[in-house]
Amino acid sequence: MIVHQIPVGSMQNFTYVVEDEDTSEAIIIDPSWDLDEIMRTIQKNNLKIKYIVNTHHHFDHTIGNETMKAQTNAPIMQYKTSTIKHDLEVSNGQKIKFGNSELTVIHTPGHSKDSMCLVGDGKIFSGDTLFVGTCGRVDLPGGDARELYHSLVDILRKMDDNLLMYPGHNYGSTPSSTLGTQKKMNFVMQPRTEAEFLEIMGIG
Repeated sequence: MIVHQIPVGSMQNFTYVVEDEDTSEAIIIDPSWDLDEIMRTIQKNNLKIKYIVNTHHHFDHTIGNETMKAQTNAPIMQYKTSTIKHDLEVSNGQKIKFGNSELTVIHTPGHSKDSMCLVGDGKIFSGDTLFVGTCGRVDLPGGDARELYHSLVDILRKMDDNLLMYPGHNYGSTPSSTLGTQKKMNFVMQPRTEAEFLEIMGIG
């Protein structure tokens, strides 16, 4: 599985084109803003896009959906609780298959009700659930600090330290990291109670 990490827009977003190297089938994760650059990556590598996948519904991760769908004929895939336009729904534990590759959907609400991470081939696409050095905000509609706490502590902290993490924004000291490094260095991943987490998130 080859990951093309593409910085896009003025909000330091990442769009990902994830390629199955055996078949050149691929998915686009969170297309937004610099759509010409996304298409250049697709064309340069002779990729066939199977799905357009959104880690959550916020506009800065989805504004390229319809244009990319028109250019690639790929359906738009979102978590089943998403409230915006899409073609296919996925649920927790479902596998997204493209070529000989697959990514497993992990529902991680907190930043939004429909937030999900995608895990496979030693990689995790963490959307806005977890960034390098911090996490997604919880003060937008659908945000919930308690849900984010449990997504981080009960789900992500229990995953393999060696997973290479690709976040939804370039907010950290590096564009990617490992989950193990984030468990050690990221303040939101440190062992603490729910009440302590709510306090540091300004909810106490």
